[in-house]
Amino acid sequence: MKNFRNTVYLTGLVGTDPIVVNFSDEKKVARVSLAINEFYKNSAGEAVCQTQWFNLVFWNKRAELAEQLIKKGVGISIEGSLNAQSYTDKKGEQRFTTEIFVSHLELLEKTEG
Repeated sequence: MKNFRNTVYLTGLVGTDPIVVNFSDEKKVARVSLAINEFYKNSAGEAVCQTQWFNLVFWNKRAELAEQLIKKGVGISIEGSLNAQSYTDKKGEQRFTTEIFVSHLELLEKTEG
């Protein structure tokens, strides 16, 4: 049987400062959004920029690093796994969400120009 993996690699700009929740001294979660711009030409030949947003989740030690190092506008590269969930909102409607649980974080250097 083949070895299947749930692995995601993304590089983009952080859209929010981390939102951090402490559960105890050792349990912590940090959440940020990540924007990735994709450029293409439409059927009329016009350049189009489409931004996709991804929800990133950092747990425990990684949450501490995210809290210390990540700020809105910083470029990062991450590796993680997809986590899809469904829930019922206050109106009784079923909602779906997909988050990326980050296992590796790399800060990108700013380039001038």
